[in-house]
Amino acid sequence: MAALQDRLSVLALYQRLHRLPGGKRLFTGIFQRIAPYFRTIPVRVDAVDVGEVVVSMRDTRRVRNHLGTVHAIALCNLAELAMGVAAEATLPKTHRWIPKGMTVQYLAKARGTMHATAVLSLPEPLPDGDTLHVDIAVRDDRGEMVFHADIAIWVTRRSS
Repeated sequence: MAALQDRLSVLALYQRLHRLPGGKRLFTGIFQRIAPYFRTIPVRVDAVDVGEVVVSMRDTRRVRNHLGTVHAIALCNLAELAMGVAAEATLPKTHRWIPKGMTVQYLAKARGTMHATAVLSLPEPLPDGDTLHVDIAVRDDRGEMVFHADIAIWVTRRSS
């Protein structure tokens, strides 16, 4: 897996796979092998571009709370996955990142498939040892925003 990471960036890998039958599912599986924690939610990476990523999560019994809605922490996991793919696809290989904090808002009952859009804008020049913010909006199938997250990431230049 490390050799694959060295050869292809997340963006290049997605661009290579997403048009193939089952390519989005395959890409998601590869990402989940790199970050196994994200196997805990039924997710699929739907779109990857520089600065913007869209992921979806099916509403299954394992992500529901006692009220029958999508659990708050499942929404946080979805947001963190979207942020991670966005950071990997957007930041150049010269930089690395790590989550620093997350602020969330639960806006409505989350029912059905959730669709998260993560947006990361890079300033010019790119910081070394600074915080950037990734904005994640989670909507239901009707397009209603049910959850919002702001994830702060610490960005530094990779050591040579």
